[in-house]
Amino acid sequence: MADESGHREGRGDGAEAGHEKDTVMHNRLQDGSLKLYELDRELAPIDAIRVRREYIGKETGTTLENLAIFSIDVGRVTKRNCENMIGTVQVPVGVAGPIRINGSHAQGSFWLPLATTEGALVASVNRGCSAISKAGGADVRILHDGMTRAPVFATDSVTHAVQVCDWVTAHRDELKAAAESTTSHGKLADIVTFVAGTSVFVRLEFDTKDAMGMNMVTIASAKVGDLIAQGTGARLIALSGNMCADKKPAAINGIMGRGRSVVAGIALSHDLIKSVLKTDAKSLFEVNYRKNLVGSARAGAMGFNAHAANVVAAIFIACGQDAAHSIDGSTCITTVDITETGAYVAITLPSLPVGTVGGGTSVETQQECLKILGVAGSGTPPGTNAKKLAEIIGSAVLAGELSLLGALAAQHLARAHQQLGRG
Repeated sequence: MADESGHREGRGDGAEAGHEKDTVMHNRLQDGSLKLYELDRELAPIDAIRVRREYIGKETGTTLENLAIFSIDVGRVTKRNCENMIGTVQVPVGVAGPIRINGSHAQGSFWLPLATTEGALVASVNRGCSAISKAGGADVRILHDGMTRAPVFATDSVTHAVQVCDWVTAHRDELKAAAESTTSHGKLADIVTFVAGTSVFVRLEFDTKDAMGMNMVTIASAKVGDLIAQGTGARLIALSGNMCADKKPAAINGIMGRGRSVVAGIALSHDLIKSVLKTDAKSLFEVNYRKNLVGSARAGAMGFNAHAANVVAAIFIACGQDAAHSIDGSTCITTVDITETGAYVAITLPSLPVGTVGGGTSVETQQECLKILGVAGSGTPPGTNAKKLAEIIGSAVLAGELSLLGALAAQHLARAHQQLGRG
């Protein structure tokens, strides 16, 4: 059986003693005198993972030998990224590109690592990359940058609620100093209050530099929340009151932005639309209008796009981002304008929480994908790598939208999935 380093496993001279120790551990897990999470206190990380996996395998009657194959540093991962670890799940990583990008931070040609199990996705993005590069490259810019956390407070009355909001406004500098005392990197950029009856939501927005920043802003928000409670008599109910809004579809993120807000566009000629996308400008426009705009509105969707979250999720998984934040990619708006020379296609991603330090970015395989893009670690000055990553993702989403719109306009979608996405 392959071990956790990907090599063939072989038991040494202490195999029998090790087996007896494992049996003792399994018995303790079985009788409840030892919890799964307590294995990390008694064993080295690699051994805790193995014992835990073997126990789960016996409990569920399954063979988990493939979960045991990995190359990442489990000592770091079990401390920072995953509790009760039993192994890893492997997701195929394909590459699309190169794609030419003309951004403020991302400039040049890039290969896009995409982690997915959906056949045809990488090929589709690849075609969009080809169209963009032949057209001279995607123009992409960061519109807004700020990670949010919104504590919710309970007040005694609506009058008290308004007084709390007034107090927050009057003590902005004091709150800013308190928030920034908790971090050497984050800066409090904005404070906005909202009232719903006796509930007050204080939406705090931070510049988190190259980190996605949720841990950073949560710790800072706790400090701010305590000061507001002390100064106003309001009761802090929860550090996150869902006005942030985190990992949920929310109009406020589409309107005010969260994380990095990105816009990307490309001018396509009639000839290029015909040769690469196999359709015409008028058809591109009509598919986008009736599907992405009218269809999404009729469905009550918060996103007006073809499949933006598909591309966001694939890059997020490959590059160590929080996969749950790929839901923000579904709030993308795709537009197509008819021009004299062809069509101008653009995407707007108002909420793209990304980072190049912290979280899953330090896992070795994800770190390698970030290196492919030239954004691993902190940038110079701090914040530039995260902005560069956001611009690359925006351009990748544009490529995915172009290709799918073209496939739909040319009636090629089913054929592509039959050829590349066979189940």
